[in-house]
Amino acid sequence: MTTYADAPAANRNAKGSARRRWFRQVGWRHVVGVLAVAFSLFPILFVLSAALNPLGTLSSTELLPTGASFENFGNLFHQTAFGHWFLNSLLIAGTASVVSIFLSALAAYAFSRMRFAGRRFGLLTLLLIQMFPQFLAIVAIFLIFTTVTDLWPVLGFNTPWGLFLLYMGGALGVNTWLMKGFFDTLPRELDESATMDGATHAQVFFRIMLPLVAPILAVTALLSFIGTINEFMIANVFLTNTESKTLAVGMFGLVAGERNNNFGMFAAGTLLTAVPTVLVFQLLQRYIVSGLTAGAVKG
Repeated sequence: MTTYADAPAANRNAKGSARRRWFRQVGWRHVVGVLAVAFSLFPILFVLSAALNPLGTLSSTELLPTGASFENFGNLFHQTAFGHWFLNSLLIAGTASVVSIFLSALAAYAFSRMRFAGRRFGLLTLLLIQMFPQFLAIVAIFLIFTTVTDLWPVLGFNTPWGLFLLYMGGALGVNTWLMKGFFDTLPRELDESATMDGATHAQVFFRIMLPLVAPILAVTALLSFIGTINEFMIANVFLTNTESKTLAVGMFGLVAGERNNNFGMFAAGTLLTAVPTVLVFQLLQRYIVSGLTAGAVKG
């Protein structure tokens, strides 16, 4: 029989047992979550610290900088053409994303809703082309653009429109397949009922289909924007003038030769480079979440 004096010890044992049981069932997940968050935030904190470090060198960077200032941000705009790089990247990535999404949506709608000669061959061709990286054709593309630069300089080397046309050439593959799969999930009765009411293919596409596939448009737009604004290999070959470079090419030039001396400016530029991607994600987040929700309950 447990006496009144033994009650506190029994309560302590019960509480200890409850804590151990909670840790085995739930608590360890909190520990893993905290470690994962710390692991994810450490690089961001290190880059932020390097950007605020007034010395601006890699060897002097520490997690908590002494005498933090925005000197590296000022030097980034005064000593480099970062403003031109930023605007070039926004122009190329934004325009390329919008146009590629529009072209991919048109192609996906045609492949999903229409039956024509060469449909299967066209789909397989788009899929097979994606197996080979685009930079494998860099020599041929370089020779083509050498002639284009002589004939139409506005579409040649060191121009945003020339690089934009180059990105458009490889924009139909993956995007078209992603959108076609989403178009296939929409019931054909929608098309048929609209056609019976006298709607044309263009009206069905713009007024019925596009609003329904808004989630996949948002996801594809986000992926296209990120891929274009971070592309380096082809842009490094086609953009050589300082003011025509994109962020990826210009930022690489800061650390290609004097990595230690320019690391503070590089870290500051890295933080500013992430701003457009974050804003685009926040703008499209509602559509992305709705698309995931719709896909989870679709029967």
